[in-house]
Amino acid sequence: MPMKSQLPRPIRLTGLAVAASLLLLAAAPAKAEEPIKVGFGMSLTGPLAANGKMSLVAMQVWEADINAEGGLLGRPVKLVYYDDQSKPAEVPAIYSKLLDIDKVDLIVSGYASTQIAAAMPVAIGKKKLLVSLFGTGINDTFKYDKYFAMIPNGPTPKPAFTRGFFKVAEAQNPKPETIALAYADAEFGQNACEGARENAQASGFKIVYDKSYPPATVDFTPIVRAIQARNPDLLVICSYPLDTVGMIKAVHEIGFKPKMWGGAMVGLQATAFKTQLGPLLNGVVNYETWLPVKSMEFPGSMELLKKYQERAAAAGTDPLGYYMPVWAYADLQVLGHAIAATKSLNDDVLAAYMRQATFKTVVGDVKFGPLGEWTEERTLAAQFQNIKGNSIDEFRDTKTEVIVYPPQFKSGEAIYPYENAMAK
Repeated sequence: MPMKSQLPRPIRLTGLAVAASLLLLAAAPAKAEEPIKVGFGMSLTGPLAANGKMSLVAMQVWEADINAEGGLLGRPVKLVYYDDQSKPAEVPAIYSKLLDIDKVDLIVSGYASTQIAAAMPVAIGKKKLLVSLFGTGINDTFKYDKYFAMIPNGPTPKPAFTRGFFKVAEAQNPKPETIALAYADAEFGQNACEGARENAQASGFKIVYDKSYPPATVDFTPIVRAIQARNPDLLVICSYPLDTVGMIKAVHEIGFKPKMWGGAMVGLQATAFKTQLGPLLNGVVNYETWLPVKSMEFPGSMELLKKYQERAAAAGTDPLGYYMPVWAYADLQVLGHAIAATKSLNDDVLAAYMRQATFKTVVGDVKFGPLGEWTEERTLAAQFQNIKGNSIDEFRDTKTEVIVYPPQFKSGEAIYPYENAMAK
């Protein structure tokens, strides 16, 4: 007679259930790895939104590209972001939420000096690596060892914005003698104008006007009239986008014609402002950082631009994307390369690697110095020339925006004095 199992029936059923569960687990696909979360605030509304929105689109292109390649460390990457509304006061709470509630693995900054300066105390307090997007001299005060700047201003970031302007001006014959400086009383304006003073001294120009204006200024006519009364040969303006538009319109309204003007006016890099101002831009010499000219077609840059432009209309952002997209993409490229090289998400490990590595990016080779700035300066000066109307086609192939400094990236010659460029 066959021997019966000595196990009670309920125990036998439990054993069968466990075995069945193990078989099901073995057959089921492994749980997907949790994504690596990269958090940031970005100006998607308010006066900085034109540049913030195009930055976000490029960052989303990077996210798609890196995930198509298998992610990082065998995990997908997810961007976690919030609109800071172009208000620095909103930034600290956003980064605290990202780190304490969303539990992001890493942080990067949003666009602009004001927003980066507001994020720095949180990053320092939490001992987090921070890769910043277009901040001018932010770490001069903090001297934080885990800060890295994605901006081509080099080891002297404050003078870099206007260095090209001064180099072009001092090469003219006869050389101009006097200069006026006007700047927004905000983080960028103060820093860029501090650098302009250094450049003016180095070039031997006498400063005959040097004043700030409140960030909320809407009528720039009195400012331009006061400058005109000093009759400077040169005018440098360090401004944010809406100020830039106001200044340009005021210069034309009162017929002020210095021999050369421009400098560090944010906004003129965005297509919306270019098409709004059109021929009023002729003759202005202003900073630039990248343009799709042959000398600046770094590996991957034109492919990124194509992907960006395919997304731009749906995102409601700059249709050309010649300003922020390459920088926002490179910002995350650097972070991604550091993660892949170190096989780590540890902020200290990543910072140590980034201090000594050279990164291949869509804006060329990037190497960081002691304060996190680039070891080599590569800020451009460009002049608007021969603009006939306000169509986007005026700016599509860069024939109306000529790089005039530095020599290795030049795409044309400066028209001087300003009045001759106006007449073209």
